[in-house]
Amino acid sequence: MVEKIVQASNSLNIEWNCTPTWRKASYNTSWCLLGCSIGDMGTILYFQLMEIDWPVFLIMALAVFNGLVTSIVLETIILYKQMGLKLGLKTALGMSLISMISMEVAMNLTDFFLTGGATLNWWVVPIMLVVGFITPLPYNYWRLKALGKGCCA
Repeated sequence: MVEKIVQASNSLNIEWNCTPTWRKASYNTSWCLLGCSIGDMGTILYFQLMEIDWPVFLIMALAVFNGLVTSIVLETIILYKQMGLKLGLKTALGMSLISMISMEVAMNLTDFFLTGGATLNWWVVPIMLVVGFITPLPYNYWRLKALGKGCCA
């Protein structure tokens, strides 16, 4: 118990200017962003193109869910090559869920605040991607630095 408290305390005092760790965290975050974006934006685009009249909150909730699923699937495929299917899925589920949820929520809130709904426009997508990348990046860096764990390969 004392070891866990000491470890948690030490993990708060990490060095935040380590370029290789930022590079690895950025790489990991990019893979997470790709997976999340496929399901998230694919769902929003589908509802938009099919002109399905659902409440914005439900479309975004489904988009977040689908983004999480596609990100977990992509990460599992990447990790499968390194550690097998079962361990790859367990790792994808356990290590990056907070990162993915924060990314998804940030992207959907950005879309909502800039467009007023669940709408993809040519100008909002790059902003959503930048916000989706930046939001979990410090968390992913912290996980790598403090715990030696990353969200993807």
